[in-house]
Amino acid sequence: MTEFRAELDAEVTFSNGGRLIAEGFRVDLPGPDTTEREIGELFVASLGLLMTERVDLARVRVFPEPHKGARGGPSGTSGSAGLEEERQWRLVDLSHVIEAGMTTYPGLPGPEVTPHLTREASRSLYTPGTEFAIDRVSMVGNTGTYLDSPYHRYPDGADLAGLPLGSLADLACVVVRTFGSTARAIGVGALAGYEVASRAVLLHTGGDEHWGTPRYGEDAQYLTEDGARWLVDHGARLVGTDAVNIDDTTTRARPAHSVLLGAGVPVVEHLTGLGQLPPTGARFTAAPPRFAAFGTFPVRAYAAVPAPGGSPAGNATSN
Repeated sequence: MTEFRAELDAEVTFSNGGRLIAEGFRVDLPGPDTTEREIGELFVASLGLLMTERVDLARVRVFPEPHKGARGGPSGTSGSAGLEEERQWRLVDLSHVIEAGMTTYPGLPGPEVTPHLTREASRSLYTPGTEFAIDRVSMVGNTGTYLDSPYHRYPDGADLAGLPLGSLADLACVVVRTFGSTARAIGVGALAGYEVASRAVLLHTGGDEHWGTPRYGEDAQYLTEDGARWLVDHGARLVGTDAVNIDDTTTRARPAHSVLLGAGVPVVEHLTGLGQLPPTGARFTAAPPRFAAFGTFPVRAYAAVPAPGGSPAGNATSN
């Protein structure tokens, strides 16, 4: 079978400043009809470049040549099972605390918490010294840190009850750090350096620093439509953000929601604490109740982070 490579010159501009110039660089191609845009993505991925804002290619030449192998070498699994059993983990909480009256998204009502059965009233129902409290909460599904199911955007999409646990729990994750970038838009250039297939992709924008203040909803970073399509095309399992919305809230369009949820990729918004996670290696969980005919609901999002020599999972948490 014939294999192909591309030779190219490239100039990369980074969203946090600076640029990179390459001459005569070669990348492996999946086939001779690979587009120039796809070649640019492969170039970025092969170098593991992060926070790229723009990639300009010149003198692109495609030619047949055997592949040299993926960056990082083979990914054999021999002996991995034993290492996995011995690995210890710490848990990192990635959820905001829900409180009565709080504001999650500007314009949406905060939760109302009222007693259904007070401790005082319960004492007459049980033996002396035994009491319980049962409270009632009224809130919109978009409260605190929550998950969007496809049903949130599409009437025939999977609701919260229809989402498989495999798309919500114990997902390998990759953290895309755009915190400190002067650019609001998170596009393909910021993503192409990451391996996202079958992973939860978490956008660390730093927006959670302003949680609970008017600044939280202002000038937030967002995922572009092209960025969302790239994540879908490259097999992302779930996408999360610590910003006020996965989309640009200064417009009425919601292309990132539409693309991701249309492809069955759940979205988690209003995460916090992503700065505590490594770029790769953690396991992410954000599972809502199995609520039928419902599109969004709060989750207890958290990540299990490898901690060699540390405490086993469940014995150490970080907030």
